[in-house]
Amino acid sequence: MTFTQRYVALGDSFTEGVGDWDPASPNGVRGWADRVAEQLVLADASWGYANLAIRGRKMRQILDEQVDAALLLEPTLVTIYAGANDILRPRIDIDRLMGHYDEGIGRLRDAGVDVVLFTGFDASGSAVFGRTRGRTAVYNEWVREIADTRAATVVDYWRLREFQDWGYWDVDRMHMSAAGHTLMAARVLEAMQASHRIDLPELQERPALRRMEQLRADAQWAREYLTPWVGRRLRGVSSGDTLTPKYPTPTHPRRVTTSA
Repeated sequence: MTFTQRYVALGDSFTEGVGDWDPASPNGVRGWADRVAEQLVLADASWGYANLAIRGRKMRQILDEQVDAALLLEPTLVTIYAGANDILRPRIDIDRLMGHYDEGIGRLRDAGVDVVLFTGFDASGSAVFGRTRGRTAVYNEWVREIADTRAATVVDYWRLREFQDWGYWDVDRMHMSAAGHTLMAARVLEAMQASHRIDLPELQERPALRRMEQLRADAQWAREYLTPWVGRRLRGVSSGDTLTPKYPTPTHPRRVTTSA
């Protein structure tokens, strides 16, 4: 099928869809980008969708591996979120990093592509990741400046305060849950001024834990998720090292295709 409009999603686990687990989807995840593509296709079947994002990728990997590949697909729309994995590194030259980001976004815009960027999430509620809040704030100012200069659209994740509710997060406390990805899809489409028929999730109320219960839950989380995550970084490996892009060429997302 020939697509006259092509949406290509670039990035890391956020865009690949980690946390929105779906065994029937490529790489076992669905995610907000798939959900955005589904809405675009339902409104206009001339849209094709590719998703080149791979979990664990840092910014230079995304710029070097995914931007060129995206341009070969001749996209009309690109969403890109890069830098979150860099911000979590022990050391980072964020100004230099964002200079490279600006160049990458410039290449997309010079090719006539509509680009959607994201600010970073305000992780002030996390005892572990909240320590990177200052870096994220600097990153966000760079993103807003790049968007202004390059005439790109911004989804201001930092200001989407709904996501401060832990109900929008997976059990690993690092990635959005299915509810979070659903809400993000709606917010992305709204930033693009595109209509959608996404039913926003209703979160189940979580009972408050007593202090000892919370301590046990935190210890279990550290054993099952934080320690392996830190270990991979110390070994220089990524959970995405053996993965390939879930949708390498434009197509209709699985859920749209199978329901047609």
